[in-house]
Amino acid sequence: MSPHPPPPNPIPRPGRVPSPAPRGRRRGARRAVAAGLVLAAVSTVLAPGTAHAAGPVLTAEIVQTSTWSTGYSADVVITNTGDTESTDWTVEFDLPTGTELTNSWSAVHTASGNHHVFGNVSYNGDIAPGESEDFGFSVRGLALPADCTIDGADCGGGGEPDTQAPGVPGGLKVVSVTGNSVTLGWDTATDDTGVTGYRVSRDGTVAETTPATSATVTGLSPETAYTFTVAAFDAAGNVSSPSAPVTATTLPDSGDGEVIDVDTAAELTAALTAVGPGDTIRLAAGEYHGDFAANVAGTASQPITLTGPADAVLVNDGPSGSAPSCPEPTAGWDPGYGLWLYDSPHWNLTGFTVADSKKGIVIDASHHVTVDGVYVHHVEEEAVHFRNTSPDGVIRDSRITHTGLVKPQYGEGVYIGSANSNWDCYGNTGGADRSDRVQVVGNVIGPWVTAELIDVKEGTFDGVIRDNTFHGQGIAGQNSADSWVDVKGIDYLIEGNTGDFESPGVFAHGYETHNPSTSPSFQNGCGNVWRDNVSDLGGVGGWAINVTSTSKCSGNLNVVYASNTVSGATQGLTNITVTQ
Repeated sequence: MSPHPPPPNPIPRPGRVPSPAPRGRRRGARRAVAAGLVLAAVSTVLAPGTAHAAGPVLTAEIVQTSTWSTGYSADVVITNTGDTESTDWTVEFDLPTGTELTNSWSAVHTASGNHHVFGNVSYNGDIAPGESEDFGFSVRGLALPADCTIDGADCGGGGEPDTQAPGVPGGLKVVSVTGNSVTLGWDTATDDTGVTGYRVSRDGTVAETTPATSATVTGLSPETAYTFTVAAFDAAGNVSSPSAPVTATTLPDSGDGEVIDVDTAAELTAALTAVGPGDTIRLAAGEYHGDFAANVAGTASQPITLTGPADAVLVNDGPSGSAPSCPEPTAGWDPGYGLWLYDSPHWNLTGFTVADSKKGIVIDASHHVTVDGVYVHHVEEEAVHFRNTSPDGVIRDSRITHTGLVKPQYGEGVYIGSANSNWDCYGNTGGADRSDRVQVVGNVIGPWVTAELIDVKEGTFDGVIRDNTFHGQGIAGQNSADSWVDVKGIDYLIEGNTGDFESPGVFAHGYETHNPSTSPSFQNGCGNVWRDNVSDLGGVGGWAINVTSTSKCSGNLNVVYASNTVSGATQGLTNITVTQ
């Protein structure tokens, strides 16, 4: 694709989504919600022959309509199971500490601390027998409402008590490890009335309780093996059986390194300046808005770690100020990056999320940086960029979606190196950007990544792209970005990846090579090897692996092994001879 331009002037950010408009009245029996998650099963079930109470009898059902890493939105559906029309209603519930109601609609809302009260508005208080009305709310945090009442009675209408335990959480995995902590993640459990939270046990003893699907267990000893399980619980106190266990061994003692706990943007900014070799900055859950940059080096034996749970979210509302001719930390200039490491080798970035920024994570002139278990989404340009000679980096077990929201032609998922037209800024190694030996391993990239899911630039060598999952839906096709992976680098190994494509999107091939001429000169786009990749081109893409030139690769040809497979291709596996 075309190179990124020099640093632009500040650009306007996309407008915020307005609050939902009042919903229309729901008449007749309410249909099952197909896309929502029922948080509290509250409908009343009358046994045969049970008499109705005279007058209106109201129940309330809370249904999640949208979820994201730091919160959710929900509807509260109020149904009249009585004999006469209601004239008004009042719903009350509590939100646990750490969960904040940020918006509501179609109701009059008041609050006292964590206790929230909602009354009807003019158009939704009168509910005929058998009919429903609703209102909605959004929260920051993942914990669910508790102690719900309607007109002073239980929201469930006094039905049978909940005695069913949630399902066992699946997919428990180790996200990151330090010398004294382990961060875990797992899949959402199911429950008939909704999961309230999770209990993480270490060696059989509960160590953490959280409403999220990740947790960091701290206070551990270095170089020690621990076994972890997780169990789900609901609002009635029912607890699932524990998950399958996982074992993690903490890292060696980093010497005099400190753990710096932060829970505000100001504290994070200060920590990024004060941190030293062997230190760990530990994020609490929450949103951090600011210009977060580090210019501090770790060492091979004492790397610096920035870690946090998935619901610790870094957001940059910039850019702002006057940009220098080439990006470098400059007083008064906010580049709009979610996180920026500049001349900061030997860092580990683990577990947290970056969102709603111009770029996601930018790594400049910083070798041996590992990005592990992060989630980058909803950024205006690329998600993760190894740039300005940042060799020996790793991004693994991470997730990237929704890039290029403002400039789709620059919405790469992982960007390695720089276009040669930008080497005047980033070519700090013999005139080239030598971000060599970068490994991209075990990530899920896409959908809605608008440029290449991985863009390997000219002049970079010996990288590895292994065991990733690529979802091509949403590739925009601008500036020739029309494949999962575009390889202009030299001697890369691309193996064990799985890719698919479905519309909408522009999709020419699964993998492509290109051979731009550069100064200094390299045999760009040559010597790369594909093996054991599985490609589903969705009936749209041509070749799974499209090698654009063999003549430019004399003596160092690209190699496609027969262990690669393809389906849904309009042309086939590859346009060059397959190696057995």
